[in-house]
Amino acid sequence: MPGPVNRIERAAVDGWWHGLGARLCPPRCLACGEAAPPGTDLCPACTAALPWNVPACPRCAVPLPGASSPAPSCGACQRRPPPLDATHAAFAYRTPLDRLLPRFKFHRDLAAGRLLADAMASCFVALPRPDALLPVPLHPGRLRRRGYDQALELARPLARTLRLPLLDGALVRTRATAPQSELDAASRRRNLREAFTVRDGTRLPAHVVLVDDVMTTGATLHAAAVTLRRAGVTRVEAWVCARVP
Repeated sequence: MPGPVNRIERAAVDGWWHGLGARLCPPRCLACGEAAPPGTDLCPACTAALPWNVPACPRCAVPLPGASSPAPSCGACQRRPPPLDATHAAFAYRTPLDRLLPRFKFHRDLAAGRLLADAMASCFVALPRPDALLPVPLHPGRLRRRGYDQALELARPLARTLRLPLLDGALVRTRATAPQSELDAASRRRNLREAFTVRDGTRLPAHVVLVDDVMTTGATLHAAAVTLRRAGVTRVEAWVCARVP
């Protein structure tokens, strides 16, 4: 299990003012709203309940309870290897992730995003280092409506913490696809055919990691990986915050 992610450094400026603020507005857990220890973003119960995704399939990151560690590839990946060479997820998508991620993704809770990015960094710091991180992009229309790209907001601090290059804008979403949450697995794959392209003039390194918030069936990441391979990338991996079991 990675190290603690519930420890956020606070600036030691105007200490008396921050102390007064903490007494007047004590910290609350981002997941459940209960009281949290000073300087933290999760209460002890939610910290203990974090569903770290180990062991898991090394190709698709699906949780494999009871498997050895490192776990073997799951049956589905053995029968039909995905276009991703490896996939790593910090968490399984269970409580309290089912509260934290929607707060970040749909309500622009940047404190929750910071917490999740810290967790990803603690999980992935020991992995083989890619040449660059590449956030899975939103279509420009959806980006305008939402106001920010959650994959990019995770990839930026991750790249900074792990000291990896970030290729923001190298991958482009060219079609405004239907929301994946409304589709079954087969429809998700059809929905994303030819949905990505590499920006003209972009030179991609040999080994890149796609960064995204949640992986469900993997259709989005697989479509992006196929596009990158066509552009000459030889190894494509994915690092995600949470994997739906």
